[in-house]
Amino acid sequence: MPTALTLNPSEIRSLSAEFESAPPAEMLRWAFELFGNEAAIGTSFQGAGLVTIHQAVTAGIPLPVFTIDTGLLFEETLELKTRLERFFGIVIESLVPELSVEQQAHEIAPDLWISNPDLCCTLRKVEPLQKKLGRLEAWITGLRRDQSAGRSKTQILELYQFDRLREKNILKVNPLARWSRVEVWDYIRLHGIPYNPLVDRGFRSIGCYPCTRAVISGQDERAGRWTGFDKTECGIHTFLGENI
Repeated sequence: MPTALTLNPSEIRSLSAEFESAPPAEMLRWAFELFGNEAAIGTSFQGAGLVTIHQAVTAGIPLPVFTIDTGLLFEETLELKTRLERFFGIVIESLVPELSVEQQAHEIAPDLWISNPDLCCTLRKVEPLQKKLGRLEAWITGLRRDQSAGRSKTQILELYQFDRLREKNILKVNPLARWSRVEVWDYIRLHGIPYNPLVDRGFRSIGCYPCTRAVISGQDERAGRWTGFDKTECGIHTFLGENI
């Protein structure tokens, strides 16, 4: 079976340009036909992730789905996972950190998200994801260009060097990159997809409860994350560096 390593970066860029006008289901089917179960949808149950899963399920594309359970998620988020599994008729794999929140407090520092949020995100999000990506060829995300300035250049397909020693690359597939927030939520409501009730309370991007707040109208979608810190990303979308 082809791997991300065999896909030439120039071919990826060409395919990415072609997919700009394609429906998400077409990109998802392409990824599954190329990589099978070595392609998977990663989601934190933001709006675009819900649309991506719905597109796959309704098109009969059996892509695995996973999420990262940091141990610090809102109760509403945990309940949503159960609701989504029932709604879609799928099992969503939960990736968990090596250390529990209690172990992290004892072995490193209590309330690490306050003293060193970057390290906390690395331990609770990035490292579990790295282990998962080591078993994948393609990682399907819900990244959108209009989420923030830092995501404005997101491409449909992006190739990254994942492990230099093993000469392993990872293909990142962002099928909703060109969608707007309005398009995403119109789709969710049209299809009656369960979503996080915190959205209706002003939370536009929902992560761990110590580091997430509601935002006011007109603010950047990710403005409610890590208030008081010069930080807008947890690291799962930046640790790979620049795409090839």
